[in-house]
Amino acid sequence: MSAPVRKNFPVSWEEIHRDARALAWRLAELGPFRGIIAVTRGGLVPAAIVARELDIRLIDTICIFSYEDRAQQPGAVQVLKGLGGGGEGFLIIDDLVDTGETARVVREMLPQAHFATVYAKPAGRPMVDTFITEVSQDTWIVFPWEAERLSRGS
Repeated sequence: MSAPVRKNFPVSWEEIHRDARALAWRLAELGPFRGIIAVTRGGLVPAAIVARELDIRLIDTICIFSYEDRAQQPGAVQVLKGLGGGGEGFLIIDDLVDTGETARVVREMLPQAHFATVYAKPAGRPMVDTFITEVSQDTWIVFPWEAERLSRGS
């Protein structure tokens, strides 16, 4: 049995900025929010853009690792820094929901927070409240902060 074909979908800095701003505009109708919780590392850039657009200054992080470095395959979810408190009034921001495993762990920590991602794949989409763009499950989104590292093969 051959490995499934993976489609690369490169996203430029301009596109991630545009899409994160669109996410902020959609979220503005649902606020106000007390603060933002960025899911590191992918959620840091979109969280900064959303925070600026919504004029939110309280920002924290949840640090989770879920991809095996070289294979770009989902691995076991490892929580490096979590948060508690339920999340009421907070907005969780990530770049992407893929399989939904990372989102599931975050949801368990902060069940009352509003979870938003810029991009969503079908398997993970039910785990988030708001997203901007859906892509197919077999699409690998190449974010601008990953592009150079991936081109070097590291």
